[in-house]
Amino acid sequence: KCRTGPLDIVFVIDSSRSVRPFEFETMRRFMMDIISSLDVGPNATRVGVIQYSSQVQNIFSLKTFFTRADMEKAINSIVPLAQGTMTGLAIQYAMNVAFTTQEGARPLHKKIPRIAIIVTDGRPQDRVTEVATQARNAGIEIYAVGIQRAEMNSLRAMASPPLEEHVFLVESFELIQQFGQQFQDKLCGVDMCVEQEHGCQHSCVSTPGSFHCECNPGYRLNVDGKTCSPIDACADGRHGCQHQCVSARGSYLCRCRAGYYLNQDKRSCTMIDYCSFGNHSCQHECVNIPNGHYCRCRSGFTLQPDSRSCRANDLCNGVDHGCEFKCVSTQGSYHCVCPEGQQLQADGKACSMCGTGHVDLVMVIDGSKSVRPQNFELVKQFVNRIVDLLEVSPHGTRVGLVQYSSRVRTEFPLNKYHSADEIKKAVMEVEYMEKGTMTGLALKHMVEHSFSELEGARPLSHNVPRIGLVFTDGRSQDDISEWARRAKESGIVMFAVGVGKAVEEELRAIASEPVEQHFSYSVDFTTMTHLVENFKLNICPEEGKGETEIRSPCECEALVQFQTNTVAILQSLTEKNILWARSLAQMTARLEDLEKQIANKK
Repeated sequence: KCRTGPLDIVFVIDSSRSVRPFEFETMRRFMMDIISSLDVGPNATRVGVIQYSSQVQNIFSLKTFFTRADMEKAINSIVPLAQGTMTGLAIQYAMNVAFTTQEGARPLHKKIPRIAIIVTDGRPQDRVTEVATQARNAGIEIYAVGIQRAEMNSLRAMASPPLEEHVFLVESFELIQQFGQQFQDKLCGVDMCVEQEHGCQHSCVSTPGSFHCECNPGYRLNVDGKTCSPIDACADGRHGCQHQCVSARGSYLCRCRAGYYLNQDKRSCTMIDYCSFGNHSCQHECVNIPNGHYCRCRSGFTLQPDSRSCRANDLCNGVDHGCEFKCVSTQGSYHCVCPEGQQLQADGKACSMCGTGHVDLVMVIDGSKSVRPQNFELVKQFVNRIVDLLEVSPHGTRVGLVQYSSRVRTEFPLNKYHSADEIKKAVMEVEYMEKGTMTGLALKHMVEHSFSELEGARPLSHNVPRIGLVFTDGRSQDDISEWARRAKESGIVMFAVGVGKAVEEELRAIASEPVEQHFSYSVDFTTMTHLVENFKLNICPEEGKGETEIRSPCECEALVQFQTNTVAILQSLTEKNILWARSLAQMTARLEDLEKQIANKK
């Protein structure tokens, strides 16, 4: 057996018509005798066989069989081609196909010898010199074995140097088996790693007539061909590590900087989420940084000395807010408020003394089948009479309309129309729904949708009153208590108007406190005109009813309330600086004028 290490051997066998059948059998025996002396296997010597005549046929490649039994079975099944002698074509096939890594040849950098054994009995019918040179330059060691009629010049043109070790001429096919024993010795030779001092630092690999040194995994062979150095796998920059590359015996591993952890791809890094540990104690927001975290407050807040808690910024003391009466700081903002009995004007800063305030009014009308079409027209007229009371504009009063029966439909939201004429026209075009009476569902729709900023309601911070007016003519088919309560809790002033078979208990449940001022009832649709006046008196308290008397909030009970509020303001103003003193003088003068007006009327 050869002890020189692994080889990649390909037999290139001439099966032209000049090789008679019994002669071809001796060639089979020659190949099998050579294979029997080799240590074959995937990590040892690999063997392939091709035959040629006018064409080339692959019998088995270097990757096909790894046992001698399988190889011998394949060799015994070869059927000779019995045509011409295209030896050059066979050498080219061996170089371009048989000795490729795709067909099982080991890569050149592994330094496993590639050996072609060409066995022929005649003169080539094509050129061999040039293609044989290319094969040798590609790293293939060629042995040329001629039998009987073979031409020596052709054999010498094919073989590798030195020719005396690679060219053989056998006189007859009968002697090829005896030659095979001699060729085995030539092919295997002696184990040079054993016979002499090789000087390899790690390991010595024998080859026919020579040897070479190899290094252990993780090392590379130095230029002296004997000693080895560790491979720095990080040095070529192709490691792909996001942070740090650490060499480790020919390989490498990636490492992350402090405060990061290595991801599953073993290359990229992710910052450790210290905030997710749940022990940061930040009142508002926790922000991750490498090796830790810090607390951050939302807009309008300042981080306190404990670096965890937050306190709202008092913007009223830090900006020129322009509020006529009082500035109230909120989270990251502020708004102006007015004394009780006064309303904030459209500029969001000034307060009205005695004028009609602006409101967001949503009317919810019953469109059930008990109302009947002719009465529904009266309901629309009722709605338009209420609209006539209001100063409708984008910055003044806004009006929305909802109709309900077994379902709820927004006829138009608060931000749809900007004048009374537009609203009245839209009301008259509303179509009667009929069907059931789901008052509770209508209240829910009003709270969740009609008074949303999306549908035109102004923010609560603007202090614009939200008024809901529910018109119904019968008992609700669902519960109204929960959504009536929610409506009032959300700051909506609720008015209930009932006609005919409307249930007083339900009307009172809908109405805001004091209930007597927030619900009305009429026996039938034709007599409900007076309800408009009741609603006018409650939604616009400065408007009175009478032939000549106009009741003003600056008189009588309103004056008493105004005086009380003014005294409170005066007391507050005395504690302020000289800027507030100017406002005090103005309010005092205004109070004196009002008192004179009352005295003159009496």
